[in-house]
Amino acid sequence: MPKLIDETAMPRAWLRKRKRDEYYRAAKRTGYRSRAAYKLRQIVEKFNLIREGDTVLDLGAAPGGWSQVAKEIVGEAGTVLAVDRVRIRDMEGISIMTLDLETDGAVERLKEWAGGTVDVVLSDMSPKLSGNRSMDHALSVHLSGMALAVADQVLRKGGKAVTKVFQGDMYNDYLDSVRKRFSFVKGHRPKATISESAEMYVIAKGFRG
Repeated sequence: MPKLIDETAMPRAWLRKRKRDEYYRAAKRTGYRSRAAYKLRQIVEKFNLIREGDTVLDLGAAPGGWSQVAKEIVGEAGTVLAVDRVRIRDMEGISIMTLDLETDGAVERLKEWAGGTVDVVLSDMSPKLSGNRSMDHALSVHLSGMALAVADQVLRKGGKAVTKVFQGDMYNDYLDSVRKRFSFVKGHRPKATISESAEMYVIAKGFRG
């Protein structure tokens, strides 16, 4: 299994390497707030995950790269709702909420905010890594399960979702829980994923409701 890495807490040598990374440089050049924006672009291109006019809920959205990509795709006719427990700087055309999903009533607040169901749920949520592979994997699965629980409540029938989860001994169990809810489920590593990372993106389409 690839070693788990945390892009937010790395030594200077790694940070220097990142600055040479093609996606990091491209994000700086194009105005995306993170290199992760290119992961979502590649996922959408391969799986047709988001369409013009969709309503998209982006969980754990900070700093906002995924929300920027989603807004480009949904256009003026669509809506992007970005939520994170940390404050996100304003983004043109994107609605933002600061909310901890683990607080009481969080899902109800999301449903009210969305004004009904949404077409797509995105989650690039990641735990702050401790260096203990088993613990970090478990925390990742917990966050992915939380995103799935939100999707249960806010996603329209036939809707789509993508969640990030670290590979490990609970990965297949998580896939099984997604398969119970969606007609199409596939694990995918976009090209923009750092080679040392254990992250996997679970693509899900055809929400059964």
